[in-house]
Amino acid sequence: MAACKRAVPPLHTCLRCIRQNVNGNASTIGAPSRLFSSSTPSSEQTQFEQNPKFPELDPSLVSNRRDERRLIRTTGVLPIGSRRRRAALQTSSRIPFEQLPYQCFQEARKILQADREEKIKQIEVMRSRIANVEAQDVAVSGGEKAKEARLRSMRNHVEELKILADINDPMVKKRHEDGEGDMNKPIYRYLADKQWRQYRRLVSMQRITQMNVMPDVLPKIDPVAEVTLAFGRRNVQPGDFVDSRVSEVIPRLKVQVFDKGERLVTVVVVDADVPVLDKDSFTYRCHFIASNIPISPTSTSIPLNQLDRPVKGSQEETPKHIALPWLPPYAHKGSPYHRLAVLLLQQGEGKTIDTAKVAQETKRDGFIMRSFVDKHQLKPVGVTMFRTQWDEGTAGVMTRLGLEDEAKIEFKRKRVEPLPYKKKDPKRYR
Repeated sequence: MAACKRAVPPLHTCLRCIRQNVNGNASTIGAPSRLFSSSTPSSEQTQFEQNPKFPELDPSLVSNRRDERRLIRTTGVLPIGSRRRRAALQTSSRIPFEQLPYQCFQEARKILQADREEKIKQIEVMRSRIANVEAQDVAVSGGEKAKEARLRSMRNHVEELKILADINDPMVKKRHEDGEGDMNKPIYRYLADKQWRQYRRLVSMQRITQMNVMPDVLPKIDPVAEVTLAFGRRNVQPGDFVDSRVSEVIPRLKVQVFDKGERLVTVVVVDADVPVLDKDSFTYRCHFIASNIPISPTSTSIPLNQLDRPVKGSQEETPKHIALPWLPPYAHKGSPYHRLAVLLLQQGEGKTIDTAKVAQETKRDGFIMRSFVDKHQLKPVGVTMFRTQWDEGTAGVMTRLGLEDEAKIEFKRKRVEPLPYKKKDPKRYR
């Protein structure tokens, strides 16, 4: 009985506090006010309960890695600019970049603006000269080839002046760093090309040289376009190992070119490490060929699985791009890893390839890349690669390809027996 008396005062105090909250603070407190209520909640309380747990993230203000990952996972939008800049913007006044109240900054912008106006005047002068040369007689210009060479040089100079006119503009650099640059303009193509060559191109060239893709597949490759490979949501870096179950699905390519104009390209995937048992050597196998694919600086995505898919609502026949469909790569048990090169080959200007003829003449096994390039007059402009090896899913992939017998083959290294030891005659050394 004494214990019950000791427990009653605290319980009475707690109930009195809850009663005061229900009567006096019902508008400000949502959850405690409904502890002893059986009625339906009001619209304000429902709105309070449906509020998201996390606030909406701004891609220009997130400054920690957890919020960056959540932003990419929930919205698919990448953060804008550097993390240091986003952290600074959280505590600064949102003044536009070009209106920053710094006298030195504004005076420097005036100098840059004057330099830009001077470059624009030079561009106008060069354009008038180009028009005069185009109207000039061929005999006066020294022949058709001399006239074309002169016009080509003058047009290249105009492109250089366009770049020099905007190269020092801080707003141009800001848009480029934020990923908002218009790739139709020469300055943004120049900055993107420079950024690619400083790191990503070096990594790609290191991998294809270190793993002997060059010269095993082609004797020389000088990439001028960035090629990014992805299987589903996984972006594959050059030289990465890809699980055989992942590579069973046809990949997606992203190709970024840095010169203006649209062109047609051919995509070829070659395995350079197919074992030949009879000759105890290796050969090549072609896993995919697609031709006549248009790309430009603004059209960069190449979904290989949708190339020959008919357009909805269109009665016109879709042109065929795929000559050899995707063959999932595989490696036998015990064999070394296989190098698969993904090559981007530019076709001649105005030239198309007959994919039906290529499909009839091309054999997958024993495919020689050099002969294919020479025959169709192609130019290698981009390359990437990935590797595959025997894993727990390779047997299933080979079975689905109808290669049940080959899935049971296992390669083993022959043991080299040591030569019999023969003791030399010590008399020879006396």
